Amino acid sequence: MEKKLHLLDSFSAQGSDGNTYKVMAYEHMVRDETLLPGGQAPWEAAGMTEYRLADGERVEVGSDGSMRVVKSGVTLKATRAKA
Repeated sequence: MEKKLHLLDSFSAQGSDGNTYKVMAYEHMVRDETLLPGGQAPWEAAGMTEYRLADGERVEVGSDGSMRVVKSGVTLKATRAKA
């Protein structure tokens, strides 16, 4: 079974350290070629979303929507773009 990530969205977030971060949201996609051999099977959503900073660092998102950079422990709060 092949797997890939599909970019869903990106947004800015303010860190508890005062820095601004770019957060990328990815959807996990899978293709099960046993259903249609020869690479013809379509990519399908696996039902999982992954968040990472623009530099690849993993971001955990809590059930309450809180975000934390795994490696550094910095907490993040999404910022809204100005209209």
